[in-house]
Amino acid sequence: MTMRKLSRLLAVLLALAMLAAACGRDDDDGGSATPTTAGDDTEEQEGGGEPQPTAGFDGTTIKLGVLTPLTDRVAIIGVPLTNGTKAWIEHVNAEGGIAGKYPIELVIEDTKYDPPTATQLYNGMKDDVVMFAQILGTPVVNAVLPQLRNDNIVGQPATLDADWLREQNLLPVGAPYQIQVINAMDYYINEMGSADDTICWIGTDDPYGEAGWEGMEYAAEELGFEIAANPRFATTDTEFTAPINALKGAGCEMVFGTFTAASITGLLGAAVQQGFAPTWIGQSPSWLSVFAGTALKDYLEANFYLVAEGPAWGDESVPGMQEMIADLEAHTPDQAPDGYFTFGYAAARAVTQVLEKAVELGDLSREGIVNAMNELEEIDLGGLFGQYTWGPPEDRDPPRANSILRIRDGQPNGVELVEQGWESEAAKSFSFDD
Repeated sequence: MTMRKLSRLLAVLLALAMLAAACGRDDDDGGSATPTTAGDDTEEQEGGGEPQPTAGFDGTTIKLGVLTPLTDRVAIIGVPLTNGTKAWIEHVNAEGGIAGKYPIELVIEDTKYDPPTATQLYNGMKDDVVMFAQILGTPVVNAVLPQLRNDNIVGQPATLDADWLREQNLLPVGAPYQIQVINAMDYYINEMGSADDTICWIGTDDPYGEAGWEGMEYAAEELGFEIAANPRFATTDTEFTAPINALKGAGCEMVFGTFTAASITGLLGAAVQQGFAPTWIGQSPSWLSVFAGTALKDYLEANFYLVAEGPAWGDESVPGMQEMIADLEAHTPDQAPDGYFTFGYAAARAVTQVLEKAVELGDLSREGIVNAMNELEEIDLGGLFGQYTWGPPEDRDPPRANSILRIRDGQPNGVELVEQGWESEAAKSFSFDD
């Protein structure tokens, strides 16, 4: 059994254990009572009528939860991501709210990128929100997912793991990490190097790293290259001499990186110190625009590429980009160009489309939101991300194309678009059901 399949099995067992514990709890155990509207949804509402009050909806205002790191080292991701969420929600509220009459209120909590903390915060928020508009980080999503299932609450994972595709209680957007790796490696082999190069991978020792590694193994098999080295490191590590030594010792000419922006300066700083300068391609979470103007600028511009999705920042020929820039200026004017802002903004667009459908069906309960999500055939992100085929979990199919960018100081977000819409045959053939 693979590590990822074992992780899924453990998550299911945990969910069953929690359900058993909940069913066996005495009414006088001192815990707070759960409102009848919070999760059982025993009264089925008639479609098309006015939605009735339920957990997170008092008949007037819709409350959405946000679980994100705001004060720890991963806050460099959480803050711009949440600003993107805020900008779109303010856009919707400026037009009267969902269906033009139900304003949205965000309930935001700081997880510090710590799964136990996130789980505790989730439990404190779940009866006060209709759904979660943002849950940042693959480890955090994995931690709360059993409870989302048990409580039948929908959450938007601010992470691109392929595992989210078939989850009834998750609302993913974007091409998954595995697809990013496959497309990036196909682009490298066909446009930058060859399958005969000494190719390596490095990533975090967590579920996010495992997602990238799954894509790398698949790419190697489909594209015919060998992986010469694959060191891992902890998300809390600040010393990277050992993994860089492993890559350098293997003679790596190209390295694909599955790590976040919290690690890039330490990792590449160690590479500079050791005179190690392969071609790097990093996953989308590895980049922040501020890095383009640091002491690493010359090294980054010469060696580092990024795989992401969608158009260049500021390309207002794309309707969603034009709208996003206007909303940034109107609602979060202090936010600099940032790919995480784009993700938060696009994901919030997906969330409000589900809410619009739920209101159309006359039901903002937990069951009603799940039904609304399953009723949607597609979610329109205005061209910011690729088209996601929607519907019930078994019908969903994410985008299969990515953008390749290179680092350029002075450009918005510190990157220059090299290729948009790169969709490899290997990415098209990747199965999300294995």
